[in-house]
Amino acid sequence: MSTKKLTELALLTAVALIIFVIELRIPNLVPIAGVKLGLANIITVYAVFRYKPNETAMVVTARLLLGAMFSGTIVSLLYSVSGAFLCLVGMLSLRNIIPKNWIWLCSITGAIFHNIGQILMALVLMKTTAVLASLPILMISGCIAGAFTGLCAQLLLNRLERRNSTQNQNHEI
Repeated sequence: MSTKKLTELALLTAVALIIFVIELRIPNLVPIAGVKLGLANIITVYAVFRYKPNETAMVVTARLLLGAMFSGTIVSLLYSVSGAFLCLVGMLSLRNIIPKNWIWLCSITGAIFHNIGQILMALVLMKTTAVLASLPILMISGCIAGAFTGLCAQLLLNRLERRNSTQNQNHEI
């Protein structure tokens, strides 16, 4: 891996971590465990469509580990890992199928997989099916948050592609 690529991935990880820490300071809009905006996933969705799967997985892994250090709970790391990697697998499987102007749909799918991963972890840790009662609310909120983060990632990708094409045209002149 080139130094330039490693630097890009480190910067993406730093941005995702900053967004995560800022989001920790935002009060929960809904008093249900697991419902949050997931703004750091803007970076994940961007990385899914911009980088190789292993590079995206490195960004997600670093963000999860560093985020757990900042939030201070191992249990939250278990929920985050189960959700994030199921989300990542879902989005990576769709990235070659979904057109670039429908990235938000891939993000919604990722949010659904993320919530399923968290519910599966809750079933394992709590050993009760009572956690399934929150699944409909998590799915609805996940779809809304996934659409928002996906649209943000799509805007980011479009803007950076336009900037890069403009810079390439300027270099050709």
